Amino acid sequence: MVSLENPDSQLTAVKWRFPSVHPEGRKFTLIAGFVASLGFLLLPDAIGWLLLGVTIWVATFFRDPIRTTPQDPALVIAPADGLVTMISKVAAPVELASDLSGEFTRVSIFMSVFDVHINRTPIAGRIARIVYVPGKFLNADLDKASEDNERQHFLVEREDGLKIGFTQIAGLVARRIMSFVKEGDSVVAGERIGLIRFGSRVDVYLPAGTGAQVLLGQRTIAGETVLGIIGEDPQRPGRSQ
Repeated sequence: MVSLENPDSQLTAVKWRFPSVHPEGRKFTLIAGFVASLGFLLLPDAIGWLLLGVTIWVATFFRDPIRTTPQDPALVIAPADGLVTMISKVAAPVELASDLSGEFTRVSIFMSVFDVHINRTPIAGRIARIVYVPGKFLNADLDKASEDNERQHFLVEREDGLKIGFTQIAGLVARRIMSFVKEGDSVVAGERIGLIRFGSRVDVYLPAGTGAQVLLGQRTIAGETVLGIIGEDPQRPGRSQ
């Protein structure tokens, strides 16, 4: 990852920096490392090396790279790393229906177990609502996962009253959705708001008149990729190649 040495300079120097492990993942990395150590002591070396590989994967899963987020109130920024698997016109989730009405463009981002799983807020504002909904653990890539799976809704309200809803959705192997913020907190665009263990999806609800700036099959970077520009609907064609 890069670090900014002089953010006020037009000729900012950047250097690559190895991503840190989020505090939530350090205990799991230590546990996996301890088990790997036992594997080398008590089991064949091949098993020990396999367990060491698992330890490295656990540390990688909880990596928390620095991201550089454009601070423009017109932009809706991707809250998750992953693959854009669905873009569809839908109503707001029933749990947010009292705050969001009308038709929305829902952009679904699927996070595999190899993606960064730290989620970030798509806009700056105030956390107006957080709604946790227990549910199933179906494949997060399925459309019905948005209604059947365990999930957590966030509603962020800008200073001008515009509200953006987005949802963390558990997947097949995800067994915990975590939030780093609470209702009433103020956040800047791209700020860390939570994570999901292990493999999941995030849905973002773009308001009426705002279309997706991304395409199906495109990969997003949390805190950096522009999902939408408020009031613009580009309707661009795309091609996978």
